[in-house]
Amino acid sequence: MNAPAELRAVNQLAAQFARVRGHTVALAAPLSAEDACVQSMPDASPAKWHLAHTTWFFETFILEQFEAGFQSHHPAFRVLFNSYYNGVGEKHARAQRGMLTRPALAEVLAYRRAIDARVSALLAAGPPDALITLVGLGLEHEQQHQELLLTDLKHLLSMNPLNPVYATDGPLPPVNRGPLTWQRVDPGIVEIGFAGNGFCFDNELPRHRQFVEGFALASTLVSNAEYLAFIDAGGYSDAAWWLSEGWDWVSSNALTQPLYWCRHDGNWHEFTMRGLQPLDLQRPAIHLSFFEAEAYARWAGARLPTEAEWECAAQSAGIDDLFGACWQWTTSSYAPYPGYATADGALGEYNGKFMVNQYVLRGASCITAEGHARASYRNFFPATARWQFSGIRLARS
Repeated sequence: MNAPAELRAVNQLAAQFARVRGHTVALAAPLSAEDACVQSMPDASPAKWHLAHTTWFFETFILEQFEAGFQSHHPAFRVLFNSYYNGVGEKHARAQRGMLTRPALAEVLAYRRAIDARVSALLAAGPPDALITLVGLGLEHEQQHQELLLTDLKHLLSMNPLNPVYATDGPLPPVNRGPLTWQRVDPGIVEIGFAGNGFCFDNELPRHRQFVEGFALASTLVSNAEYLAFIDAGGYSDAAWWLSEGWDWVSSNALTQPLYWCRHDGNWHEFTMRGLQPLDLQRPAIHLSFFEAEAYARWAGARLPTEAEWECAAQSAGIDDLFGACWQWTTSSYAPYPGYATADGALGEYNGKFMVNQYVLRGASCITAEGHARASYRNFFPATARWQFSGIRLARS
């Protein structure tokens, strides 16, 4: 590790490590210890757990393997902050993460500082290539959890009748730009999946060919005003627009509007990271499930794109708001690409085992970490998931 280029690369990684790890702590800085401990639903996790789990990742997959004379920071943390890695061992029940009043937030932050110092020491010592690769993966993993921390926190704060504000300048999706136009893409064989240099997740590989029929993709996301028209037209009370399972879900949960919408003083409002705000009709409609997105598309005389169509348009159609507002549902089931291979060991559980009963979302949201907005990125959630920053981009055949 004495070559100047290699040394610069390691120094850049060390700086990135400090920057990403510090940003997670900064995201949690506005929170009280009580805010950071509570779990609002089984699918969400407390902020304190995100802070600890991302640290557990570096301790478990890097320090255990590469640190001479490794000793765990706290033996119980190996179980408490394991998420879903069966190859690592036992896990604390996901739905009970909010019961972990101890360790306290201060102790979790001390845990982060201790592990950060140990990983930084390994990097300073001239690490092998395998360690560099794992640190890079750990940082990408942490950035995913930065987004999850905010989505989970928004759901938690929305449960409070005081409508607390996360931050007065909290993230909002940008206002839709320009009138809707339809960007036409001709039929043909296209390549999808990650290409080029840099990092990608294993589910973005291998790049492969796929035939796509001619289609058109909307130049803008569906706005709050457009979605409100669906509500006013009785969209939530007309089974004609819904898939059978979606209609059962809407009916059994008595749903009449998006997750964070409410009537206040006779007017529509939306709970945001800045607290309860009047509904901004020009911003994209977000926090919609696949079922809601699919029903709206039918009502609007259109459909949702496939993920191949979305990625093809991202490469060729010149649409400028694909990224940075909200994730966009596709009709593609989350499945492996042709030739996909699961990595060996516990890290092989990162993506592959979730390739069932979920739909792919494309794009990136207003809270997605820098560097995660790329055409090949595959996000995925169940059809009923609404707490993510997910919205609608229409397609036509």
